[in-house]
Amino acid sequence: MNIRSLTRGDGVVIGAAVLLFIASFLDFYSTTGGDLPSAWDTDSYRLVLPSVFLIGFIAAGLLIAGRFQPETRKVLGLPLTAWGSVLAVSAAWSALWALITCPSQIDLGAGSILAFLATLALAGVALFGAKVPALAGALMPEPRPAAVPPYGGQPQPGAGYGYPGGQQQPYGSTPQPAPPYGGTPTPAPTPNPAPQESAPAPAADFTPFWFAVPVARPLFAEDGSPTPIAELAPGTWYLAVEQRGAATLIAQTQDGRRGVLNDTSGIQRG
Repeated sequence: MNIRSLTRGDGVVIGAAVLLFIASFLDFYSTTGGDLPSAWDTDSYRLVLPSVFLIGFIAAGLLIAGRFQPETRKVLGLPLTAWGSVLAVSAAWSALWALITCPSQIDLGAGSILAFLATLALAGVALFGAKVPALAGALMPEPRPAAVPPYGGQPQPGAGYGYPGGQQQPYGSTPQPAPPYGGTPTPAPTPNPAPQESAPAPAADFTPFWFAVPVARPLFAEDGSPTPIAELAPGTWYLAVEQRGAATLIAQTQDGRRGVLNDTSGIQRG
């Protein structure tokens, strides 16, 4: 569970649930002569508690829980967010009718008004939260990762291992003899490279970048094994080190594991 994957719409859902909880202890209806009980008095209000408040609490819980679950996890064929949206609309509809059917001898109380506003906010976010940019943004923005050198890039001058400013010899090459003082070094012959099997070449103009996934997605081994080696979680930055094809990335996890990300739709570049 990563709280950085929560959106501003999720923050509205949490705030609406808190407001609904407070409203449940206030007078649902009121009179000039005295106070009436809250919605927890089922002898007075019958179905108001389960149809407005309890369904609203369950809807808020499903909407938040669905944020941390993969899209493939469903209940009776529907994801958790879909069930939360249905219950949120149902709670708002019940709260509206509780206002309309208020008996003429009494007035509306603070509990009924706040309950309607809270359930209306729940239903609005559930139905339109993903379509409104102000609500779809991250609730807690992820700090920008530090810039990293391109994968396979050359070290900066002076940062090589050994003599300061010296250049390292390529692995497997013949070391060059030290030239005499003031002389010119003689280049060593380069051996012919052994033929290698052909493999999918990465894009020539590709530059590594940080990215985050919108939902949990599997990361497969580079050898084509069907078993995932890791799962990329929303709200966490990963490094794309290569690109193979139009929609396939070679990603590197926080612990250094590399694998193939086949589904790159909707990723957020850092």
